[in-house]
Amino acid sequence: MEPNLFLQLIFNMMNYYSLTNHNHRVNFQQAVIKGLAPDRGLYFPQFIPHYSTAEWNDFATLELIELAQILISPFVNKEIPEDILHDIISDTLSFPFPLKELDKDVFALELFHGATMAFKDVGAKFLAGCLAHFRQEKELTILVATSGDTGGAVANSFLNVEGINVVILYPSGKVSNLQEKQLTTLGGNIKAIEVNGDFDSCQALVKQAFMDENLNKTMNLSSANSINIARWLPQFFYYLSAWAQLKSSRNPPVFSVPSGNFGNIAAGVLAMKMGMPVKSFIAATNSNDTVPRYFNNGLYAPEPTVATMSNAMDVSNPSNFVRLRALFDADDHMKQYVQSIAINEIETINTIKSVHQKFGYIIEPHGAVAYTALKKSEAKSYPMVFLETAHPIKFPQIVEDVLEVNIPIPDQVSGLLNIPKFSIKMDADYQIFRDFLETC
Repeated sequence: MEPNLFLQLIFNMMNYYSLTNHNHRVNFQQAVIKGLAPDRGLYFPQFIPHYSTAEWNDFATLELIELAQILISPFVNKEIPEDILHDIISDTLSFPFPLKELDKDVFALELFHGATMAFKDVGAKFLAGCLAHFRQEKELTILVATSGDTGGAVANSFLNVEGINVVILYPSGKVSNLQEKQLTTLGGNIKAIEVNGDFDSCQALVKQAFMDENLNKTMNLSSANSINIARWLPQFFYYLSAWAQLKSSRNPPVFSVPSGNFGNIAAGVLAMKMGMPVKSFIAATNSNDTVPRYFNNGLYAPEPTVATMSNAMDVSNPSNFVRLRALFDADDHMKQYVQSIAINEIETINTIKSVHQKFGYIIEPHGAVAYTALKKSEAKSYPMVFLETAHPIKFPQIVEDVLEVNIPIPDQVSGLLNIPKFSIKMDADYQIFRDFLETC
Protein backbone atom coordinates (compact mmCIF):
# COMPACT_ATOMS: atom_id res chain seq x y z
CA MET A 1 0.00 0.00 0.00
CA GLU A 2 1.35 3.44 -0.88
CA PRO A 3 2.26 5.56 2.19
CA ASN A 4 -0.26 8.29 1.37
CA LEU A 5 -3.01 5.66 1.15
CA PHE A 6 -1.90 4.22 4.47
CA LEU A 7 -2.25 7.64 6.09
CA GLN A 8 -5.68 8.09 4.52
CA LEU A 9 -6.76 4.75 5.99
CA ILE A 10 -5.49 5.78 9.45
CA PHE A 11 -7.39 9.06 9.35
CA ASN A 12 -10.43 7.49 7.68
CA MET A 13 -10.13 9.69 4.57
CA MET A 14 -11.40 7.48 1.77
CA ASN A 15 -11.32 9.11 -1.65
CA TYR A 16 -12.34 7.78 -5.05
CA TYR A 17 -10.49 7.96 -8.34
CA SER A 18 -11.60 7.58 -11.93
CA LEU A 19 -10.64 4.26 -13.48
CA THR A 20 -9.90 6.21 -16.66
CA ASN A 21 -7.74 8.89 -15.01
CA HIS A 22 -6.28 7.95 -11.65
CA ASN A 23 -5.31 11.57 -10.97
CA HIS A 24 -8.96 12.63 -10.84
CA ARG A 25 -10.06 12.15 -7.23
CA VAL A 26 -13.20 13.04 -5.28
CA ASN A 27 -14.76 12.25 -1.93
CA PHE A 28 -17.72 9.92 -1.36
CA GLN A 29 -20.36 12.64 -1.61
CA GLN A 30 -18.99 13.95 -4.91
CA ALA A 31 -18.74 10.44 -6.35
CA VAL A 32 -22.33 9.65 -5.36
CA ILE A 33 -23.83 12.89 -6.67
CA LYS A 34 -22.01 12.87 -10.01
CA GLY A 35 -22.22 9.11 -10.56
CA LEU A 36 -19.69 9.15 -13.39
CA ALA A 37 -16.35 10.95 -13.57
CA PRO A 38 -15.93 13.80 -16.09
CA ASP A 39 -13.69 11.58 -18.23
CA ARG A 40 -16.42 8.87 -18.38
CA GLY A 41 -14.51 6.73 -15.90
CA LEU A 42 -16.19 4.82 -13.09
CA TYR A 43 -15.24 5.81 -9.57
CA PHE A 44 -13.25 3.30 -7.51
CA PRO A 45 -12.03 3.43 -3.89
CA GLN A 46 -8.38 4.35 -3.43
CA PHE A 47 -7.89 1.51 -0.99
CA ILE A 48 -9.85 -1.49 0.25
CA PRO A 49 -9.80 -2.13 4.00
CA HIS A 50 -8.77 -5.69 4.84
CA TYR A 51 -9.80 -7.53 7.99
CA SER A 52 -8.01 -10.51 9.54
CA THR A 53 -9.35 -14.01 10.04
CA ALA A 54 -9.69 -13.28 13.75
CA GLU A 55 -11.75 -10.18 12.98
CA TRP A 56 -14.01 -12.15 10.66
CA ASN A 57 -14.50 -14.71 13.40
CA ASP A 58 -15.69 -11.85 15.61
CA PHE A 59 -17.91 -10.55 12.80
CA ALA A 60 -19.74 -13.89 12.79
CA THR A 61 -21.38 -12.95 16.10
CA LEU A 62 -22.90 -9.72 14.76
CA GLU A 63 -26.29 -8.99 13.27
CA LEU A 64 -26.22 -8.25 9.53
CA ILE A 65 -27.10 -4.55 9.91
CA GLU A 66 -24.33 -4.02 12.46
CA LEU A 67 -21.76 -5.85 10.34
CA ALA A 68 -22.83 -4.02 7.17
CA GLN A 69 -22.33 -0.67 8.91
CA ILE A 70 -18.87 -1.62 10.15
CA LEU A 71 -17.73 -2.64 6.67
CA ILE A 72 -19.36 0.18 4.67
CA SER A 73 -18.28 2.96 7.06
CA PRO A 74 -14.70 3.35 5.73
CA PHE A 75 -16.12 3.84 2.23
CA VAL A 76 -18.59 6.49 3.43
CA ASN A 77 -15.75 8.27 5.25
CA LYS A 78 -17.95 9.87 7.96
CA GLU A 79 -19.59 12.02 5.29
CA ILE A 80 -22.90 10.65 6.56
CA PRO A 81 -23.35 10.72 10.36
CA GLU A 82 -23.35 7.27 11.93
CA ASP A 83 -26.95 7.48 13.14
CA ILE A 84 -28.21 8.49 9.69
CA LEU A 85 -26.06 5.81 8.05
CA HIS A 86 -27.57 3.26 10.43
CA ASP A 87 -31.06 4.30 9.37
CA ILE A 88 -30.12 4.04 5.68
CA ILE A 89 -28.67 0.55 6.17
CA SER A 90 -31.66 -0.58 8.24
CA ASP A 91 -33.99 0.54 5.45
CA THR A 92 -31.77 -1.14 2.86
CA LEU A 93 -31.72 -4.44 4.75
CA SER A 94 -35.38 -4.46 5.76
CA PHE A 95 -36.02 -7.85 4.13
CA PRO A 96 -34.32 -11.26 4.45
CA PHE A 97 -31.89 -13.05 2.11
CA PRO A 98 -32.68 -16.72 2.83
CA LEU A 99 -30.29 -19.44 1.76
CA LYS A 100 -32.24 -22.47 0.46
CA GLU A 101 -30.39 -25.79 0.22
CA LEU A 102 -31.58 -27.61 -2.91
CA ASP A 103 -29.05 -30.41 -2.85
CA LYS A 104 -26.10 -31.34 -0.64
CA ASP A 105 -23.91 -28.23 -0.45
CA VAL A 106 -25.85 -26.50 -3.25
CA PHE A 107 -27.73 -23.40 -2.15
CA ALA A 108 -29.97 -20.77 -3.71
CA LEU A 109 -29.41 -17.31 -2.23
CA GLU A 110 -32.82 -15.65 -2.63
CA LEU A 111 -32.48 -11.91 -3.18
CA PHE A 112 -36.06 -11.23 -4.24
CA HIS A 113 -37.89 -10.66 -0.95
CA GLY A 114 -37.84 -6.86 -1.16
CA ALA A 115 -40.41 -4.38 -2.43
CA THR A 116 -39.85 -4.99 -6.15
CA MET A 117 -38.78 -8.64 -5.77
CA ALA A 118 -35.29 -8.21 -7.22
CA PHE A 119 -31.76 -7.88 -5.84
CA LYS A 120 -31.63 -4.31 -7.14
CA ASP A 121 -33.72 -3.25 -4.12
CA VAL A 122 -30.54 -3.28 -2.00
CA GLY A 123 -28.44 -0.89 -4.06
CA ALA A 124 -31.38 1.36 -4.97
CA LYS A 125 -32.45 1.81 -1.33
CA PHE A 126 -28.92 2.62 -0.18
CA LEU A 127 -28.38 5.09 -3.01
CA ALA A 128 -31.72 6.79 -2.39
CA GLY A 129 -30.84 7.27 1.27
CA CYS A 130 -27.42 8.71 0.44
CA LEU A 131 -28.74 11.11 -2.19
CA ALA A 132 -31.61 12.24 0.03
CA HIS A 133 -29.00 13.15 2.67
CA PHE A 134 -26.56 14.83 0.26
CA ARG A 135 -29.09 16.70 -1.87
CA GLN A 136 -29.60 19.62 0.53
CA GLU A 137 -31.30 22.43 -1.42
CA LYS A 138 -30.28 21.38 -4.92
CA GLU A 139 -32.82 19.60 -7.10
CA LEU A 140 -31.40 16.45 -8.68
CA THR A 141 -32.37 14.56 -11.81
CA ILE A 142 -31.53 10.85 -11.61
CA LEU A 143 -30.85 9.14 -14.94
CA VAL A 144 -30.98 5.35 -15.06
CA ALA A 145 -30.87 2.80 -17.85
CA THR A 146 -32.45 -0.58 -17.13
CA SER A 147 -32.46 -3.97 -18.77
CA GLY A 148 -35.13 -5.21 -16.39
CA ASP A 149 -35.07 -4.95 -12.61
CA THR A 150 -33.04 -1.80 -11.98
CA GLY A 151 -35.82 0.48 -13.20
CA GLY A 152 -38.47 -0.88 -10.84
CA ALA A 153 -36.14 -0.85 -7.84
CA VAL A 154 -35.03 2.73 -8.51
CA ALA A 155 -38.60 3.90 -9.14
CA ASN A 156 -39.79 2.38 -5.87
CA SER A 157 -36.83 3.67 -3.85
CA PHE A 158 -37.00 7.26 -5.12
CA LEU A 159 -40.78 7.64 -5.38
CA ASN A 160 -41.86 10.95 -3.79
CA VAL A 161 -38.36 11.73 -2.49
CA GLU A 162 -38.42 15.52 -2.25
CA GLY A 163 -36.23 17.40 -4.72
CA ILE A 164 -35.28 14.34 -6.78
CA ASN A 165 -36.71 13.58 -10.23
CA VAL A 166 -36.07 10.21 -11.87
CA VAL A 167 -35.83 9.47 -15.60
CA ILE A 168 -35.70 5.75 -16.44
CA LEU A 169 -34.75 4.51 -19.91
CA TYR A 170 -35.64 0.95 -20.89
CA PRO A 171 -35.52 -0.99 -24.19
CA SER A 172 -38.93 -1.34 -25.80
CA GLY A 173 -40.22 -4.92 -25.90
CA LYS A 174 -37.18 -6.30 -24.05
CA VAL A 175 -38.41 -6.30 -20.43
CA SER A 176 -41.11 -8.48 -18.94
CA ASN A 177 -44.65 -7.18 -18.48
CA LEU A 178 -44.31 -6.97 -14.70
CA GLN A 179 -40.91 -5.30 -14.90
CA GLU A 180 -42.40 -2.70 -17.23
CA LYS A 181 -45.38 -2.10 -14.94
CA GLN A 182 -43.07 -1.53 -11.98
CA LEU A 183 -41.38 1.40 -13.67
CA THR A 184 -44.22 2.89 -15.77
CA THR A 185 -47.16 3.05 -13.33
CA LEU A 186 -45.94 5.17 -10.42
CA GLY A 187 -46.08 8.66 -11.93
CA GLY A 188 -45.16 11.61 -9.73
CA ASN A 189 -41.43 12.25 -9.86
CA ILE A 190 -40.83 9.07 -11.92
CA LYS A 191 -40.71 9.31 -15.74
CA ALA A 192 -40.22 6.25 -17.95
CA ILE A 193 -38.74 6.47 -21.46
CA GLU A 194 -39.36 3.50 -23.75
CA VAL A 195 -36.36 3.47 -26.10
CA ASN A 196 -36.43 1.94 -29.57
CA GLY A 197 -33.22 -0.01 -29.04
CA ASP A 198 -31.44 -2.36 -26.64
CA PHE A 199 -30.04 -1.81 -23.14
CA ASP A 200 -26.66 -0.73 -24.48
CA SER A 201 -28.44 2.02 -26.45
CA CYS A 202 -30.15 3.20 -23.25
CA GLN A 203 -26.90 3.13 -21.32
CA ALA A 204 -25.12 5.08 -24.08
CA LEU A 205 -27.74 7.86 -23.89
CA VAL A 206 -27.28 8.13 -20.12
CA LYS A 207 -23.50 8.26 -20.37
CA GLN A 208 -23.64 10.87 -23.13
CA ALA A 209 -25.85 13.08 -20.97
CA PHE A 210 -23.31 12.96 -18.17
CA MET A 211 -20.57 14.00 -20.60
CA ASP A 212 -22.57 16.91 -22.00
CA GLU A 213 -20.92 19.93 -20.35
CA ASN A 214 -23.58 22.42 -21.44
CA LEU A 215 -26.41 20.23 -20.15
CA ASN A 216 -24.65 19.77 -16.83
CA LYS A 217 -24.35 23.53 -16.42
CA THR A 218 -28.14 23.82 -16.32
CA MET A 219 -29.09 20.50 -14.67
CA ASN A 220 -27.81 18.59 -11.63
CA LEU A 221 -27.58 15.06 -13.00
CA SER A 222 -26.80 11.87 -11.11
CA SER A 223 -26.90 8.19 -11.93
CA ALA A 224 -28.77 5.33 -10.29
CA ASN A 225 -27.17 2.59 -12.35
CA SER A 226 -24.54 0.37 -10.78
CA ILE A 227 -21.95 2.72 -12.26
CA ASN A 228 -22.81 4.87 -9.21
CA ILE A 229 -20.56 3.98 -6.31
CA ALA A 230 -23.48 4.03 -3.83
CA ARG A 231 -25.42 1.56 -5.98
CA TRP A 232 -22.44 -0.71 -6.42
CA LEU A 233 -20.90 -0.88 -2.92
CA PRO A 234 -23.90 -2.09 -0.84
CA GLN A 235 -24.31 -5.16 -3.01
CA PHE A 236 -21.67 -6.84 -0.88
CA PHE A 237 -24.23 -6.87 1.96
CA TYR A 238 -26.01 -9.98 0.72
CA TYR A 239 -22.72 -11.85 0.30
CA LEU A 240 -22.19 -11.10 3.99
CA SER A 241 -25.61 -12.60 4.67
CA ALA A 242 -24.72 -15.78 2.79
CA TRP A 243 -21.38 -16.06 4.59
CA ALA A 244 -23.09 -15.65 7.96
CA GLN A 245 -25.60 -18.38 7.15
CA LEU A 246 -22.78 -20.73 6.04
CA LYS A 247 -20.40 -19.92 8.91
CA SER A 248 -20.64 -23.45 10.32
CA SER A 249 -19.09 -24.81 7.11
CA ARG A 250 -15.38 -25.58 7.25
CA ASN A 251 -14.85 -24.54 3.66
CA PRO A 252 -15.35 -21.14 2.02
CA PRO A 253 -18.13 -21.01 -0.60
CA VAL A 254 -18.15 -20.75 -4.35
CA PHE A 255 -20.58 -18.09 -5.65
CA SER A 256 -22.18 -18.35 -9.08
CA VAL A 257 -23.50 -14.92 -10.07
CA PRO A 258 -25.86 -14.10 -12.97
CA SER A 259 -23.83 -11.36 -14.64
CA GLY A 260 -25.09 -8.61 -16.93
CA ASN A 261 -23.40 -5.30 -16.11
CA PHE A 262 -21.00 -7.13 -13.71
CA GLY A 263 -21.62 -4.88 -10.70
CA ASN A 264 -23.03 -7.74 -8.64
CA ILE A 265 -20.05 -10.05 -8.98
CA ALA A 266 -17.59 -7.16 -8.55
CA ALA A 267 -19.26 -6.37 -5.20
CA GLY A 268 -18.84 -10.00 -4.15
CA VAL A 269 -15.15 -9.88 -5.03
CA LEU A 270 -14.89 -6.67 -3.01
CA ALA A 271 -16.15 -8.57 0.04
CA MET A 272 -13.51 -11.24 -0.61
CA LYS A 273 -10.83 -8.55 -0.85
CA MET A 274 -11.92 -7.29 2.56
CA GLY A 275 -11.13 -10.75 3.91
CA MET A 276 -14.49 -12.54 3.75
CA PRO A 277 -13.78 -16.25 3.18
CA VAL A 278 -14.58 -17.17 -0.44
CA LYS A 279 -13.16 -19.97 -2.57
CA SER A 280 -14.01 -18.51 -5.98
CA PHE A 281 -16.64 -16.85 -8.18
CA ILE A 282 -18.37 -17.82 -11.39
CA ALA A 283 -19.51 -15.00 -13.66
CA ALA A 284 -22.44 -16.67 -15.39
CA THR A 285 -23.65 -14.97 -18.56
CA ASN A 286 -26.30 -15.77 -21.13
CA SER A 287 -25.64 -15.66 -24.88
CA ASN A 288 -24.17 -12.18 -24.47
CA ASP A 289 -20.79 -13.74 -23.84
CA THR A 290 -18.27 -10.90 -24.19
CA VAL A 291 -16.54 -11.69 -20.90
CA PRO A 292 -16.39 -15.52 -21.26
CA ARG A 293 -14.82 -15.01 -24.69
CA TYR A 294 -12.37 -12.51 -23.20
CA PHE A 295 -11.39 -15.04 -20.53
CA ASN A 296 -10.79 -17.62 -23.26
CA ASN A 297 -8.89 -15.58 -25.84
CA GLY A 298 -7.86 -12.31 -24.21
CA LEU A 299 -9.84 -10.20 -26.70
CA TYR A 300 -12.51 -7.86 -25.37
CA ALA A 301 -14.80 -7.66 -28.38
CA PRO A 302 -18.46 -6.81 -27.65
CA GLU A 303 -20.89 -8.01 -30.27
CA PRO A 304 -24.45 -6.76 -30.89
CA THR A 305 -26.66 -7.49 -27.89
CA VAL A 306 -28.83 -10.60 -28.20
CA ALA A 307 -32.30 -10.67 -26.60
CA THR A 308 -32.74 -13.64 -24.26
CA MET A 309 -35.20 -14.89 -21.65
CA SER A 310 -32.76 -13.73 -18.92
CA ASN A 311 -33.25 -10.17 -20.14
CA ALA A 312 -31.65 -8.33 -17.20
CA MET A 313 -28.35 -9.86 -18.37
CA ASP A 314 -28.70 -8.78 -22.00
CA VAL A 315 -25.59 -6.61 -21.90
CA SER A 316 -22.77 -6.98 -24.39
CA ASN A 317 -20.48 -4.24 -23.01
CA PRO A 318 -20.73 -4.47 -19.20
CA SER A 319 -19.73 -1.20 -17.52
CA ASN A 320 -18.60 -2.74 -14.24
CA PHE A 321 -16.15 -5.18 -15.77
CA VAL A 322 -13.49 -2.49 -15.35
CA ARG A 323 -14.20 -2.50 -11.61
CA LEU A 324 -13.84 -6.28 -11.50
CA ARG A 325 -10.45 -6.02 -13.20
CA ALA A 326 -9.40 -3.17 -10.88
CA LEU A 327 -9.90 -5.46 -7.88
CA PHE A 328 -7.01 -7.62 -9.09
CA ASP A 329 -3.37 -6.89 -9.85
CA ALA A 330 -3.60 -8.51 -13.28
CA ASP A 331 -5.91 -10.64 -15.40
CA ASP A 332 -3.98 -13.78 -14.47
CA HIS A 333 -4.65 -13.01 -10.81
CA MET A 334 -8.34 -12.45 -11.58
CA LYS A 335 -8.57 -15.83 -13.30
CA GLN A 336 -7.34 -17.55 -10.14
CA TYR A 337 -10.57 -16.51 -8.41
CA VAL A 338 -13.06 -15.88 -11.21
CA GLN A 339 -14.17 -17.96 -14.14
CA SER A 340 -16.82 -16.94 -16.64
CA ILE A 341 -19.23 -19.36 -18.30
CA ALA A 342 -21.86 -18.61 -20.95
CA ILE A 343 -25.17 -20.48 -20.91
CA ASN A 344 -27.46 -20.70 -23.93
CA GLU A 345 -31.27 -20.60 -24.07
CA ILE A 346 -31.77 -24.37 -24.38
CA GLU A 347 -29.60 -24.99 -21.33
CA THR A 348 -31.56 -22.36 -19.41
CA ILE A 349 -34.92 -23.98 -20.25
CA ASN A 350 -33.63 -27.45 -19.40
CA THR A 351 -32.40 -26.20 -16.02
CA ILE A 352 -35.76 -24.60 -15.18
CA LYS A 353 -37.36 -27.97 -15.88
CA SER A 354 -34.81 -30.18 -14.13
CA VAL A 355 -34.58 -28.08 -10.95
CA HIS A 356 -38.36 -28.19 -10.60
CA GLN A 357 -38.48 -31.94 -11.24
CA LYS A 358 -35.63 -32.78 -8.84
CA PHE A 359 -36.22 -30.35 -6.02
CA GLY A 360 -39.72 -28.93 -6.48
CA TYR A 361 -38.10 -25.49 -6.69
CA ILE A 362 -39.22 -22.86 -9.20
CA ILE A 363 -36.14 -21.12 -10.56
CA GLU A 364 -36.32 -18.03 -12.78
CA PRO A 365 -34.15 -17.59 -15.92
CA HIS A 366 -31.31 -15.58 -14.34
CA GLY A 367 -30.96 -18.01 -11.46
CA ALA A 368 -31.14 -20.86 -13.98
CA VAL A 369 -28.16 -19.40 -15.84
CA ALA A 370 -26.19 -19.19 -12.58
CA TYR A 371 -27.18 -22.71 -11.50
CA THR A 372 -26.23 -24.19 -14.88
CA ALA A 373 -22.85 -22.46 -14.84
CA LEU A 374 -22.25 -23.75 -11.32
CA LYS A 375 -22.94 -27.31 -12.46
CA LYS A 376 -20.68 -26.90 -15.51
CA SER A 377 -17.83 -25.53 -13.39
CA GLU A 378 -15.17 -27.48 -11.55
CA ALA A 379 -16.52 -26.48 -8.13
CA LYS A 380 -17.33 -29.82 -6.51
CA SER A 381 -16.00 -29.92 -2.97
CA TYR A 382 -17.14 -26.65 -1.43
CA PRO A 383 -20.46 -25.09 -0.46
CA MET A 384 -21.85 -23.84 -3.77
CA VAL A 385 -24.17 -20.83 -3.84
CA PHE A 386 -26.01 -19.51 -6.88
CA LEU A 387 -27.83 -16.19 -6.74
CA GLU A 388 -31.56 -16.04 -7.42
CA THR A 389 -31.80 -12.38 -8.35
CA ALA A 390 -35.54 -12.06 -9.06
CA HIS A 391 -38.85 -13.70 -8.18
CA PRO A 392 -40.19 -16.13 -10.82
CA ILE A 393 -43.44 -14.11 -11.05
CA LYS A 394 -41.49 -11.47 -12.95
CA PHE A 395 -41.15 -13.92 -15.85
CA PRO A 396 -44.49 -15.79 -15.93
CA GLN A 397 -44.63 -16.19 -19.70
CA ILE A 398 -41.37 -18.12 -19.55
CA VAL A 399 -41.53 -20.04 -16.28
CA GLU A 400 -45.22 -20.96 -16.40
CA ASP A 401 -45.00 -22.08 -20.03
CA VAL A 402 -41.92 -24.21 -19.39
CA LEU A 403 -43.24 -25.82 -16.19
CA GLU A 404 -46.97 -25.76 -17.02
CA VAL A 405 -47.74 -24.36 -13.56
CA ASN A 406 -49.35 -21.19 -12.27
CA ILE A 407 -47.17 -18.99 -10.07
CA PRO A 408 -49.12 -17.30 -7.25
CA ILE A 409 -48.97 -13.52 -7.53
CA PRO A 410 -47.24 -11.98 -4.47
CA ASP A 411 -48.97 -9.18 -2.61
CA GLN A 412 -46.23 -6.67 -3.56
CA VAL A 413 -47.29 -6.65 -7.21
CA SER A 414 -50.87 -7.90 -7.32
CA GLY A 415 -52.23 -4.39 -7.74
CA LEU A 416 -49.88 -3.40 -10.56
CA LEU A 417 -51.04 -5.75 -13.27
CA ASN A 418 -54.30 -3.91 -13.99
CA ILE A 419 -52.82 -0.40 -13.94
CA PRO A 420 -52.17 1.04 -17.42
CA LYS A 421 -48.56 1.91 -18.15
CA PHE A 422 -47.42 5.40 -19.09
CA SER A 423 -44.16 5.71 -20.98
CA ILE A 424 -42.65 8.18 -23.42
CA LYS A 425 -41.56 6.41 -26.61
CA MET A 426 -38.31 7.64 -28.06
CA ASP A 427 -35.69 6.67 -30.63
CA ALA A 428 -32.13 6.10 -29.39
CA ASP A 429 -31.15 9.59 -30.52
CA TYR A 430 -29.19 11.75 -28.07
CA GLN A 431 -30.47 15.10 -29.33
CA ILE A 432 -34.07 13.97 -28.85
CA PHE A 433 -33.22 12.72 -25.36
CA ARG A 434 -31.40 15.94 -24.52
CA ASP A 435 -34.34 18.05 -25.65
CA PHE A 436 -36.61 16.00 -23.42
CA LEU A 437 -34.38 16.48 -20.38
CA GLU A 438 -34.30 20.23 -20.85
CA THR A 439 -38.10 20.42 -20.82
CA CYS A 440 -39.05 17.75 -18.26
